Amino acid sequence: MAGGLFLNHELSKLFNQLWDADVNRFRPGREYTISLQGRAGFIPQGSHMARDNAAQPLFLQVDEERLQGTKTFAAFISLLDNYETATGEPEVVTAEEEAENHRFLDAILDTAVMKLTHQYLVGKNWARPSVKDFKAQLYHIWFQLYPREGHRGPDSCGFEHVFVGETRRGQEVLGFHNWVQFYLQEKRGNVDYKGYVARQSKTRPDSEDQVLSLQFGWKGLVKPVGSTFIGVSPEFEFAVYTVAFLQSGEKVSRVLVRVEEYELLLVVYRHGRHIGSAYPVLISSDNEDLY
Repeated sequence: MAGGLFLNHELSKLFNQLWDADVNRFRPGREYTISLQGRAGFIPQGSHMARDNAAQPLFLQVDEERLQGTKTFAAFISLLDNYETATGEPEVVTAEEEAENHRFLDAILDTAVMKLTHQYLVGKNWARPSVKDFKAQLYHIWFQLYPREGHRGPDSCGFEHVFVGETRRGQEVLGFHNWVQFYLQEKRGNVDYKGYVARQSKTRPDSEDQVLSLQFGWKGLVKPVGSTFIGVSPEFEFAVYTVAFLQSGEKVSRVLVRVEEYELLLVVYRHGRHIGSAYPVLISSDNEDLY
């Protein structure tokens, strides 16, 4: 139990099935290598200054050939430059960008991860049996634009917030919970990794951990804490966040699950009928006694 929440055994079983089915997941130390370096420092609220406790980038190497050569990753990467990241700036979706959204959904729906997810959701009456209908449902949840925080025009969507990242009034970083975006932005010199954020039950994470909390700079701003999966495929993240979103009508859903050796809290914010935000928080892992 964490924070008054009890382990959800049913979703733990499903997410372990998805984890095992995620053949596109990158393996730590083999297809990517990270360097955690120093522990992130405290940042006062409203401050953009942070001590840099990581002289090197987070990602030391990533198998670029596999990243670009895997259908779902390649389709995912094509979406990352489709958005105005500042909230309040209206989004205009071109025909080409809409086609890229559909190509991405087609790619992930062809994976075992999303087929298992669809099967589970149909069994719960949270999705229709038709793959076409399920794709439309995913499009609405993730790609339908909406106004964030009272802005007049549609300036955001679940995909942009969770996977690309946003900035608000030039003062803070919102979302940005994806490792591929982090790696690519870091490679281009746009992200400055500041250090890891330790969780309550463990003073130092393991470079093999595939869920981490990080501190980093982006677009001249600092995100004090950003939690993310590391190495997993886009379809895996879409699957677990979609299930967590659909299993609760609450504005904020918190689901405690155990996936492999990781005890995770999945946090999903609802924006009406769309995802507002989603991210994992690592509570504990079986190899803690090593560190």
